Amino acid sequence: MQTTWTAKLAEFLRDEPGVEAVRLDAIGRKVQIATIGEVDLARLEARITATMAAIEAQWPAKSRGLGGAGGGSAEDEKAPFGYELTLKDGFTELARPSCATAPTLWRWRDVALPPAGEGGEPEDSNLEEPEDWRELGAFAASCGVLGLAGWATERWTLGPGWLPTAFFAGGLITGGWDAAIDSWVNLRKAKLDIHFLMLAVAVGASAIGAWSEAVLLLFLFSASGAMEAYANERTHREVDALLKSAPKQATVVGEDGKETVFAVELIKVGDLVRVRPGEAFCADGLVELGESGADESALTGEAVPVDKARGDQVFSGTINVGGTLDWRVKKLPSESTLQKIIRLIHGAQRLRAPSQRFTDKFGTGYTYAVLGLSGAMFLVWWLGLQLEPWRGTELAPSAFYRAMTLLVVMSPCALVLSIPSAILAAIAWGARHGVLFRGGAALEKLAEINLIALDKTGTLTTGELVVQGYESFPPGREREVMELAFALEARSEHPLARAIVRDARARGVAERGIESFESITGQGVRARLDGSMVMLGRRELLEKGPLKGWAEKLPSAAAEFAEVWVVGPGYIGRVLLKDAIRLESEPVLASLKKRGIRTVMLTGDRHATADAVGAELGLDEVRAGLTPEEKVAAITSLKEGGKRRVAMVGDGVNDAPCLAAADVSLAMGARGSDAALEQAEIVLMNDRIENVYSAYELSRRARNVIRQNLAIALGVVGVMALATIVTRVPLALGVAAHEGSTVLVCLNSLRLLFQRGK
Repeated sequence: MQTTWTAKLAEFLRDEPGVEAVRLDAIGRKVQIATIGEVDLARLEARITATMAAIEAQWPAKSRGLGGAGGGSAEDEKAPFGYELTLKDGFTELARPSCATAPTLWRWRDVALPPAGEGGEPEDSNLEEPEDWRELGAFAASCGVLGLAGWATERWTLGPGWLPTAFFAGGLITGGWDAAIDSWVNLRKAKLDIHFLMLAVAVGASAIGAWSEAVLLLFLFSASGAMEAYANERTHREVDALLKSAPKQATVVGEDGKETVFAVELIKVGDLVRVRPGEAFCADGLVELGESGADESALTGEAVPVDKARGDQVFSGTINVGGTLDWRVKKLPSESTLQKIIRLIHGAQRLRAPSQRFTDKFGTGYTYAVLGLSGAMFLVWWLGLQLEPWRGTELAPSAFYRAMTLLVVMSPCALVLSIPSAILAAIAWGARHGVLFRGGAALEKLAEINLIALDKTGTLTTGELVVQGYESFPPGREREVMELAFALEARSEHPLARAIVRDARARGVAERGIESFESITGQGVRARLDGSMVMLGRRELLEKGPLKGWAEKLPSAAAEFAEVWVVGPGYIGRVLLKDAIRLESEPVLASLKKRGIRTVMLTGDRHATADAVGAELGLDEVRAGLTPEEKVAAITSLKEGGKRRVAMVGDGVNDAPCLAAADVSLAMGARGSDAALEQAEIVLMNDRIENVYSAYELSRRARNVIRQNLAIALGVVGVMALATIVTRVPLALGVAAHEGSTVLVCLNSLRLLFQRGK
């Protein structure tokens, strides 16, 4: 029986006591190891690299699951030696059993893996380092200059007779250099591609004396290659901006208040880090001291700095633009929001869209078909129509000349570029504007949806309770209710307490001193204020003891409100709170409806609360009181047996199952739960519901550009092929039409990078 990848990794862990865990990202081809104490890092990297080279074929096939090469699941892979196999932050992690605090002491290290062909990246990976468009442009320019020189010296008989040929030969070499290298690599693998076609046509044209046409072909081909490389570099630049925003050093504040500068890789969870104006946050954490603002545009696309004060979250890769902040590290730099985003983008660029996979397969077969058809037509023109086979005239081109022209006009350059160029440009635009697509499939599918299901809390609403008002019994003592609630909740971190404290401070309420504070499990708190016993808590707190009779007569709050009761000297009061609806939710839903998309809310909240939100936002349907299992069933029923394409938007752990069940899944924000982010195909980075519509519009624009590209590519091929077969088409015209369509496709795709955000 073949040893599984988990067993081989477990053996590595067993033999290396200094290594506590190993993480794999199959799509991103990343490996990390967690160590404790001093280790021989060079030896460890050599060992893990050798181990990965042996098992890479069995890597988990999908970043969203734990399956091995066979597409299995976590249940299929049993980690030996009692090790734990989990999915965490986009990585498949195999770890030794440990206590809850041990992972905070681990030091994670990235391990470099060998390149493709040496146990490395699969051949069909779509994320390659972009070629230098400047170098390709220089080759194309040289080809063009030499070609013009050859044409001029030939036309006006300048210099010796061999000079035009020398210029043309130089143009062929510079124009075909990059194509020749690519063709040689593919020929060694017994593959033919469009580069081979272009070289074959250029050589064939030269053989029959059509030097100028041959050089023109390679000039336009190399120029379009430079254009494609520029488009790729422009796309990669968006990701590089994120990478460059990550700091390399951090200032750690010790218990004695002394500052020490460490490399970011040495930062541990729990460290207190000081960041000054203009510096970047090296990890995710919580502010402990100071007030400032953070430029989070690199992660979210939000242009306005976000205020930061004690208790607020900060994210790696964002910039401190105000005062000095001291903040506590909550996640290691390697596990931070920035690194998670980069892994998502890298994974997205490797996951091909369905139409792109089709053109990839189609392209190879099409190349052979074009070669076969050109050869057959050569025989038809030569043997059937009695054309001169090799040497023709301007008025009567040879059969070989016409075959070369047919080969040019039918070459699939533009077709092959039509989809990936648009997909990569759209992914880059989305990354710049806070919309991360895990791949081209998600980008294409989102444009096809006709129903969108949304969670309520944290998606349509902010997820933060807001005080709606204060009531007192008897009336008239609302201010005292407010002061008492503030005094009793000032020490609590409960969401209800945070809302009350935030509202009281906004109203300028002074905090009153209390004594003998005591928590009543499951009911509330009590204390002494100015010698009197006071209480705060749920309604059940009042329904026990001497206030029972009075409490039963108190009016109930409306279903959409949460309530907190307070008991003071001579009065009872309550605080009414409500989950605030996002201001942008209603216009976003209205825009989706204009596009003919049905909107449905799926929530676990009470029916009355959900119905009130649904009515306020104008949702088409509300389904409330749902468990996670019932949400999945709701998604299935909404699909109507495949008749509808359903998207789901959520942010919590309980949303993860229905995100997986939807045709397209979107998670709200980098602040969303890890479970939701792992299941989502599209991540909306800045908790802005309006990015749901931005993602949909981007998907539609990308689909339109892809259709335009395909129409251009196939239209030019069809028209020019037909014209070449039935009449005489100059090779130069065929070259211009073919390469012109390729350049036009690249330029059309680049438009997606410069679209204005919605």
